[in-house]
Amino acid sequence: MATVAEHAHAPAQAPPADAHAHAPAEGQQHPIRVYLWIWALLFVFSTFSYLVDYFHLHGLLRWSLIIIFMLLKAGFIVAIFMHMAWERLALKFAILLPPLVLLILIGLMAIEGDYTFVTRLTAFLR
Repeated sequence: MATVAEHAHAPAQAPPADAHAHAPAEGQQHPIRVYLWIWALLFVFSTFSYLVDYFHLHGLLRWSLIIIFMLLKAGFIVAIFMHMAWERLALKFAILLPPLVLLILIGLMAIEGDYTFVTRLTAFLR
């Protein structure tokens, strides 16, 4: 049976030769192909946004398409170029949830503002 002193002076065993092949890299590298695809998608969505003006779309359709293309482009930029797609769920919630809550509150304020405007308008027109 070996004593503690013998283990203290025993040489350390070297790691297997292929141990570094499966170790994670220091920095996270993503294939350039991903970035090029997203860049192409951003170009396509920007072209669609331009075509909304080119075809003189008006009203709710115009603004819906512009906002949809804007949100898609912003989502791809945040997800891929700002590396949010590879972050932990807690960090995603910490970054994305507060602006979402603010948008919901702004929407509720807009609904209340419209209601107030309409009720005042009907009261003044009597």
